[in-house]
Amino acid sequence: MEASSIIDVLNKKLAFLSGGKDRRSGLILSIPLGCDQTSMDELSDTLDYLLGIPSEKCKARGFTVIVDGRRSQWNTVKTVVLMLQNVIPAEVSLVCVVKPDEFWDKKVTHFCFWKEKDRLGFEVILVSANKLTRYIEPSQLTCDFGGTLDYDHGDWLGKRLVFEKFTKESTSLLDQLSIINDSDKSAPLDKYALVRACTCDRAPLMRVYVRRSADVLLPSFDPETVLQTGHELLSELQQRRFDVSEGGGGGGGGQGAPAWRPMEEELLAQPQVVKLLDSLREKYTRYQEVCRQRSKRSQIHDVHAKVMQVVTWLQGPGSELLKTHRAIGDSMRAAQALQQKHEEIESQHSEWFAVYVELNQQIAVLLGGGDEDDEEAGELKALQRQLSDVCYQQAAQLETRQNVLQAAHAFHAAAQELSQQLDALLGTLCADVAPADGSQIQHGLKLLEEKLRSVEAGLASLRQKGALLLERTCADEGEVADEQRDNVGQIRDVMDDMQMRKQRCEDMVDVRRLKMLQMVQLFKCEEDASQAVDWLCELLDALLKTHVRLGDDARDTKALMDKHRKFVDVAQSTYDYGRQLLQATVVLCQSLRCAARSSGDTLPRLNRVWKQFAVSADERQHRLQLALAFHRRADAVLEDERAEAESLDEADASAKALLDRLGMPVIFPDGSEQRFGSSGSDAAAAERVRERLLLVEERRLQLQEAEVGGEPRPHDESLHATLDVIGEEPGEKEAEDEEQEEQEEQEEADSREEDMLQC
Repeated sequence: MEASSIIDVLNKKLAFLSGGKDRRSGLILSIPLGCDQTSMDELSDTLDYLLGIPSEKCKARGFTVIVDGRRSQWNTVKTVVLMLQNVIPAEVSLVCVVKPDEFWDKKVTHFCFWKEKDRLGFEVILVSANKLTRYIEPSQLTCDFGGTLDYDHGDWLGKRLVFEKFTKESTSLLDQLSIINDSDKSAPLDKYALVRACTCDRAPLMRVYVRRSADVLLPSFDPETVLQTGHELLSELQQRRFDVSEGGGGGGGGQGAPAWRPMEEELLAQPQVVKLLDSLREKYTRYQEVCRQRSKRSQIHDVHAKVMQVVTWLQGPGSELLKTHRAIGDSMRAAQALQQKHEEIESQHSEWFAVYVELNQQIAVLLGGGDEDDEEAGELKALQRQLSDVCYQQAAQLETRQNVLQAAHAFHAAAQELSQQLDALLGTLCADVAPADGSQIQHGLKLLEEKLRSVEAGLASLRQKGALLLERTCADEGEVADEQRDNVGQIRDVMDDMQMRKQRCEDMVDVRRLKMLQMVQLFKCEEDASQAVDWLCELLDALLKTHVRLGDDARDTKALMDKHRKFVDVAQSTYDYGRQLLQATVVLCQSLRCAARSSGDTLPRLNRVWKQFAVSADERQHRLQLALAFHRRADAVLEDERAEAESLDEADASAKALLDRLGMPVIFPDGSEQRFGSSGSDAAAAERVRERLLLVEERRLQLQEAEVGGEPRPHDESLHATLDVIGEEPGEKEAEDEEQEEQEEQEEADSREEDMLQC
């Protein structure tokens, strides 16, 4: 009988085994009777259950039954005592009926149990609660009877239910596990077997389904739960035993007394629990190994199926996707569209590559277990090699295709950029050139050269990217050689077309460069011609303002004439240079077909300035010649001790002619007049001539005095008056100042002339 079947009856506590013992070491069975009518059937069931708990050895020592009738009627007590005769006559050695104080005294005489001892089979005594300790030690009695033994009926019943449940479940589970383990030996899992098990240590094995033909074998209980229940029960039993040993087994209570003492049979149940747990662990370990083997075979089967699925897709639809997408596009936008399509293909392959990684890890785990046989290990390694070879081959094809598309995109981008550069260069070449000056032409020529260099760099980059694309395209011809040849032809056509366009632009650039260089030369000639006119004007200005000195003697005048001749040569060279530049300008205008462009007023200015310079130079030359003639005659007269009057007259005449010439202005071809230097400079030059002439006249007086013996002739007074006049014009101070200014102006003019000569 199980406690669970009569749990309601046991909860009423009609009888209980407290764990106490009499002096003969027999168990004490307590029957507490209440005020209510006690059901004899329920009491009988309770006694049957309780008497089934102790072992035969324990029963042989007999029971001491305590019938608590203090709150019950005599008839009920009598009925219970008589029922004991029918239920446990052989096991009962003593029945102690606890009577109420002064209630049954008159009725005892009507029924004496001791007289019925032979008929009942056991001794029955009536005793009050305070005298019960005469027969049983207080430490073996519960508190209801004045003892110190603690007893919790609810706790005992709960533990009893757990023990019976564990015993039942473990026994059933052992039988089931034996059947399952034996079935795995007799009928191994075929290729259609399905094993679903959880064998890892971190998750308890909840259920196992083994499908073999139409039979399904499964444990009714969770082994982990049953084992846990057994361990908890064993721990509780061991703890109670420890409490008993600590309590000393006798004496009164106290602060260190145990909660309650288990009966001996409960202590003896520990080996039974230990034995069940050991058997259950052994069977469960074997069961786990069986499940693991089945799971491993199932995993190998699943891995094989998935590997075949991955290989089939990669070698089938995956390869077809790559074979049908071999184009490189004809523009950068088309190449981008092909790259997007390739990314979609890569995305599809990525899902299968993820499966490959997972399968590879599963195979590594299976191989790392170390408990597979050689056949299984060889099969797994073969699957792993096959899967890796196919996946790596497909990944290499994807990478090759991706590299081709990247190279194609870069090639088309370079071609597009180069085409834009060629279009910009062609637009520049087709535009008219109408610069305002040479600097604009130089700037335009610089921009043209920069654009041409950009085009050359772009073409070089296109060739480099085209060579890379050809290399990557030709490296993977395979079964689509025709399409790859079309791609190669397309790449070369683009490169050839760009080369032809670049060559045409180079030819046009050469023509434009020549034209722009001619325009630069034209502007340069015009600028230089204008500069020549300015130089000639500066020479004329220097001639008129600074070339005033006539020399102090013949040698000085001769030096001035040589300098004047060189000065005129410089002016002549400047004029000729300007004429040549203007002639070159005319030729360049004709070459550039710039009929509307002419020399402007440069040529008239050049001719006008040159005529003015020629007139001024002739006048300067004539004055120097007169000055040279005067100085020569004066030197001849002054040096000849016997100078004749005719020589003196010639010197006077040349001086007068020179003085007259100095007083005359220069008349230009257009009728305008211009004087050499300033009025002071002319006066200074005239003063030097007069001083020289005064010496000549003094020489004349000396000669005349020598002829007449020192007596003056009538005309001497007039001669002295003339000399006085010559000496008085202008004053000595003013002449010196004018001479100093003239020297400074002459030095400045000489410096400018040297600069012009260097130019």
